[in-house]
Amino acid sequence: MFPLTPKTYHLKHKMSKVKIIFFGTPEFANTYLESLLNDSDFEIKAVVTQPDKPAGRNQEITYSPVKQIAIEKNIPVLQPETLKDNLEIINQLKELGTDLFVVVAYGSIIPQAILDIPKSGVINVHPSLLPKYRGASPIQSALLNGEKKTGITIMLVDSKMDHGPILVQKIIELTGEETNDILHEQIANSTGNLLTETIKDYLSGKIKPQEQDHDQATFCKTIDKSEAKIDWSNTAQEIKQKIYAFYPWPGTWTMWNPSSPKGSVRASSKRIKIFPPVEIIETKNTSFAKTTEVKAGEAFMSDKKLAISCGQNSLIIYKLQIEGKKEMLAEEFVRGYGSFIGSILN
Repeated sequence: MFPLTPKTYHLKHKMSKVKIIFFGTPEFANTYLESLLNDSDFEIKAVVTQPDKPAGRNQEITYSPVKQIAIEKNIPVLQPETLKDNLEIINQLKELGTDLFVVVAYGSIIPQAILDIPKSGVINVHPSLLPKYRGASPIQSALLNGEKKTGITIMLVDSKMDHGPILVQKIIELTGEETNDILHEQIANSTGNLLTETIKDYLSGKIKPQEQDHDQATFCKTIDKSEAKIDWSNTAQEIKQKIYAFYPWPGTWTMWNPSSPKGSVRASSKRIKIFPPVEIIETKNTSFAKTTEVKAGEAFMSDKKLAISCGQNSLIIYKLQIEGKKEMLAEEFVRGYGSFIGSILN
């Protein structure tokens, strides 16, 4: 296991740089990798990232964002299919002779045999205020649940998921208008330098790791595309939170059965994506609701804006996309699909 009381930080005595192996995969990790690369006290010996995967409509093989930076900086890249019981990767990591591993959104559990390798342990950057939201989707979960604040936790890694002692935390206040991609960027940009400062303070003994309150732990799972379907019986606030939490991926969606001019329903339904921003309004105060009983999921016009009724209140929609077409502004969509108004989405 890693030492909870590290040796005196050797840079304090003008000795060699701290040798680090960086584990990370998505764009979010790049800010932290770059902060280490830009600090002369650290040397990145290698990066460990997920294997190249097909992406996009053409399924072209694509490098992870972390690998792209590593290639640009001439840093060795390791891409094991698995870390578990992988003697080859264990031996490679040992041969590099590092002081510390740093993990930021790597995408896989790191087994104990690898955690035991670095002299000063393994540090992880987790985008939540642990022990809340341990797991794979802390940012999406905070938005989905309408949290008023979130943050970053820099911690030591042990054998359990997001369970290790905390080194430092930073709180980030939320307005309720953040989308998943925006909040990822805000967290990374406001805490990138915090990682380098924390590592130095930890290795010099200025920070004493604090055990988490495990009784208060909550967990979040990997997001599945099926969860992004909108249930219009939910409140407008709940649906708004889902739209923002799942943008840009996997993107919230609903189904529409277009009607022909004769009123018959076509055989195939159309999937429609709903994009932020959206605006909550009180359904009962709209001119449409005053003359017509509005059902959950019903599309109507409110002050010349496209609205969809929810289980409580309604949402003004500004951007949407019907399958097979490009993203459209709501007014353009309504002009092209006049039968959408008055239909019930499901």
